[in-house]
Amino acid sequence: MDAEAAKLLAAALSIGLGAIGPGIGIGIVASGALQSIARNPDVSGEITTNMFIGIAFAEALAIFGLVVSLILLFVV
Repeated sequence: MDAEAAKLLAAALSIGLGAIGPGIGIGIVASGALQSIARNPDVSGEITTNMFIGIAFAEALAIFGLVVSLILLFVV
């Protein structure tokens, strides 16, 4: 395997594996928020706000994986 193929494989693994965790985390956060809103609809505004904050933090990890992938492709 040459260096170019290794670089492409590392970039693909970086974004691929870097997106699995946040995807699962966002699903769990949304599921918990919907269940809690179904149980207590009066606090849906607070739950929705906290859900979006949690989703943003989880999505930031996927963006870090994308940045690492782009660095591997274009800088290294």
